Amino acid sequence: MQEESSNMVPNSDFLDNNKPLNIAIVSPYDFSYPGGVTNHVENLYSQLKKRGHSVKIAAPSSLNSNTLDDPDFIAIGKPIPIPTAGSVARITLSLRLGKNVQDFISSKRFDIVHIHEPVSPTLPLTFLRLVEDSALVGTFHAYAKRRTSLSLSRFILRKWAAKLHKRIAVSEAAHEYIDRYLPGDYEIIPNGVDLEKFSKKSINPEKFNDGKINILFQGRMEKRKGFNHLLKAYSNIKWTYPNSRIIVVGPGNIDREGRQIIAERGLTDINFVGFVPEEDLPGYYQAADIFCSPATGDESQGIVLLQSMAAGTPVLASSIAGYKTVITNNKDGILIDPLNESIFSSALLNLVENKTLRRTLSSEGLKTIEKYDWNVVTEKILTVYKEALLKKKNPN
Repeated sequence: MQEESSNMVPNSDFLDNNKPLNIAIVSPYDFSYPGGVTNHVENLYSQLKKRGHSVKIAAPSSLNSNTLDDPDFIAIGKPIPIPTAGSVARITLSLRLGKNVQDFISSKRFDIVHIHEPVSPTLPLTFLRLVEDSALVGTFHAYAKRRTSLSLSRFILRKWAAKLHKRIAVSEAAHEYIDRYLPGDYEIIPNGVDLEKFSKKSINPEKFNDGKINILFQGRMEKRKGFNHLLKAYSNIKWTYPNSRIIVVGPGNIDREGRQIIAERGLTDINFVGFVPEEDLPGYYQAADIFCSPATGDESQGIVLLQSMAAGTPVLASSIAGYKTVITNNKDGILIDPLNESIFSSALLNLVENKTLRRTLSSEGLKTIEKYDWNVVTEKILTVYKEALLKKKNPN
């Protein structure tokens, strides 16, 4: 039996006594495919459920089965891969989502509707357009130097973004990016990491536990993730340190350029593991001596950096805006220009040779990561929910 959703009054019990909330979380991306926003939503969902809140997730899914194997996940729309900013966004472009979204909204009296990438087509915008009786919170994840689509549509999007009672950006880089097009007040609340899961001793993949120096790359095989730059740097140290390897974890296939680099430079010991379930990731991070993320841009923060630091693995990463919000160069990680093969190779060689440096970076990283623990992040988001409810109740 459906609950009435009209004339909803914000949950005054929560405002006064922190009573449980009814929360809807909306994601624009294929929920059956790994990615930073999906990781964020899954972890936030789990944290909110642990605290006794009622939570539903709405997102597109390429799978017919329930992605979460849980009735709390509702698939709305079939995703289509759309190339964007050196990546692929798996979003639904259906213009007939209105009824499904309205049915979802009407199925429960939601106190909060939390929309991730709220001005993305078409699912988030449909929610933004149709939700009237709930407090609206939007989290902005993206970063880019420039986005033509936002520039052209910013005046229309500002109308819909004005419906948000509270706005969150996951980093200062993400904030600066979205504020160019949709100026307003933003809370900076980062992506989180399950500190307990990644720091707790895990079972390492046995075949990589043989004394070799393990260099881990974890992420989708997309050009902007910079894997080919790692191959070039690795080729310059492999013959000096033959007892080393690269471990590649993540979906997708190496491209033609990458295959050519391997063939021309005669590279060996490159292990493509493929997709790894979230619960198995800590073992790969802990098996690594060095984690490397040579992304070339459009990263707003970098969940992979958080996971590596939580596992105690030293980080070598790109000196890009999003990563600089997490890593302090030469303190809790090393930041380099991945396009400069010589500098990249020297930094990688230094980490391979210098065990003391690796230990120092690991120790400092474990200090830095504490503020990104999902327990801390969730409490900050709940504070935003309370502020959104208050604004909904007293708009002036």
